[in-house]
Amino acid sequence: MSKASEKHKARINELNSFGKNLARRSKSHCELCDVHGMKLIVHEVPPVDKDPQFDSCIFICENCQGQIERPKSMNINHWHCLHTSIWSEIPAVQVMAVLMAKRIGDKADFAEELLDQVYLEEDISNWVDEAIKDQEK
Repeated sequence: MSKASEKHKARINELNSFGKNLARRSKSHCELCDVHGMKLIVHEVPPVDKDPQFDSCIFICENCQGQIERPKSMNINHWHCLHTSIWSEIPAVQVMAVLMAKRIGDKADFAEELLDQVYLEEDISNWVDEAIKDQEK
């Protein structure tokens, strides 16, 4: 096995070690769309640190994960859930909700309206800005 492959596997294992605490925090619901009864995945909110950080991880369903990773397969109607998740008390959830609202804003009026209504603390706003810069790389 190559060094890169070993590093990737070690990172995945470390992220998965957050699973129990994320399940407890989320009450085993997707932290973006609130679905339960589906497999949940640890998702790192960008920008991703060198070492995995619990506070920058969220627990999301395969549906949300798939649409985040493959924007061409996005179902805009699914993201009405942002009306709730954008107000989350968990910073990483709020950042991911804002990022998704920005991503679909030109296709969905509700997302643009939501972004107009949301108030972001300075640290959350800075995180969103860093994530956008990271995604543009």
